[in-house]
Amino acid sequence: MLNIIEMYSTLQASMTALKTLASGDWPFICVVLGFSLLAFVEFQRPKIPLRPKQHINAYRVNLGLFALNSLLMSALSIAGLLLALEHFSGRGLLNGMRSPVWRALMSFLLLDFLLYAWHRICHQFDGLWMFHKVHHSDPYLNVSTAFRIHIAELIITTVLKSAYIILLGIDKTVVFAYETVYPLFVMFHHTNIAFVGEKWLGQVIVTPCLHRTHHSIERKEHDSNYGAIFSIWDRLFLSRKEVEPTAVGIKIAAPQSVWGLVKFGFVNTAPPMPAPAYARRVSVNIHAMIAEAAYYKAEKRAFSPGYELYDWLEAKKEILRQVNGKERSTQGDRCMNC
Repeated sequence: MLNIIEMYSTLQASMTALKTLASGDWPFICVVLGFSLLAFVEFQRPKIPLRPKQHINAYRVNLGLFALNSLLMSALSIAGLLLALEHFSGRGLLNGMRSPVWRALMSFLLLDFLLYAWHRICHQFDGLWMFHKVHHSDPYLNVSTAFRIHIAELIITTVLKSAYIILLGIDKTVVFAYETVYPLFVMFHHTNIAFVGEKWLGQVIVTPCLHRTHHSIERKEHDSNYGAIFSIWDRLFLSRKEVEPTAVGIKIAAPQSVWGLVKFGFVNTAPPMPAPAYARRVSVNIHAMIAEAAYYKAEKRAFSPGYELYDWLEAKKEILRQVNGKERSTQGDRCMNC
């Protein structure tokens, strides 16, 4: 009898431990299962024909970057920010909504809108694009591209999301639900597949065909379709495009290794700002002009000695006056044309 009781107690403890493990690791389990399923479908019916060597290297690099990011996030205790949010659960701006259902729905939508807006901002500012270009540098779009994120962008996004959750007072259950569903959608719309009804489904959520446009090598195409889960934000804010890109990736050469991508994220590859119109027009060497003007002045004096410095200063004054006058004239013309 004692043995039976002990066996029952052991079994009950094991079941409790299993439930706790499954509950705590549920997002991770969903990611693993989702990735496996999408990778299998991608391998069976790829939209773009597979190149085995490129395919294997993409998986190796992207999953390696995911492992490195996970390790660094744990070491920096950034993930602990989300746990600290439990203290602020339900205390923000959305606390005034009486219906828990509408509050949860609004919280979910606002979280998705935040990631749409943040994604769009990352494309607009060179300082943020510097990190985000790592994600776009994959020349072969596939399910593993979802994990190709620079650690700096990941940290900034996590801190921003945490502040947003605290401000709105989003319930921890909604945060947990979004953090479980969001990676599945990101993996889905990076998958190298096409299917019947994809265009119809794209009216509501982000699909692979929409996100391929976002990964186009052409900037006028990749500055579009910023949505994470819902595609309605791109329609509302006029950033939606439906174009099949000729190629994906970025135009500049990018390393295809884990450590190379980490370093690449800290390299600003933005083109230099164009020179002002007047600066482009005045392309002559001012010092050469001054020297030539000083020579003519000396020639008029029959090259009499003792006046060399005076000739140079006078020539410099006249040339600078002429150049500055042209600049002011050019600026005035530009203002009149505004």
